[in-house]
Amino acid sequence: MIRKAVNHDVSRIAEILVFVKRIKFRPIFQNDDYSFGELQVLPVAKEYSNREILDYIWVYDDHGIVKGMIHIEGKEIKELYVDYFFQNLGIGSELIEFAKEKYDVRFLWAIEKNTDSIRFYEAHGFHLTDMKKFEEGTTEYLVMMER
Repeated sequence: MIRKAVNHDVSRIAEILVFVKRIKFRPIFQNDDYSFGELQVLPVAKEYSNREILDYIWVYDDHGIVKGMIHIEGKEIKELYVDYFFQNLGIGSELIEFAKEKYDVRFLWAIEKNTDSIRFYEAHGFHLTDMKKFEEGTTEYLVMMER
């Protein structure tokens, strides 16, 4: 079931974000100070407990276990993460289709070197555009995808 995120989801959302970002992004950015220093569950949970952010987050809840999340603002998917242990089970697909149907999302930014994510978004009707920008504080590019 996909439902609006609530305060008691914050620690689980933070856990998913931290571990998936370490697994997916550490090989790209090669920044251990960030991956294992700055990127910690408690500070991320504190950030996401801010009601202004939580209002834009939906979670995939499987009988009380949050397995994934999507952050939608306007027509943009800001974040979509599925717990590593539950990837390739269709959860990400359900979240993105939910966002397309309920919010008519039109675009997102993906890390250029994250080819798995780019292929996933392409499979759901998004395509790469010519727009690029640097990921803040790095030398890596974000690429815009739209549908």
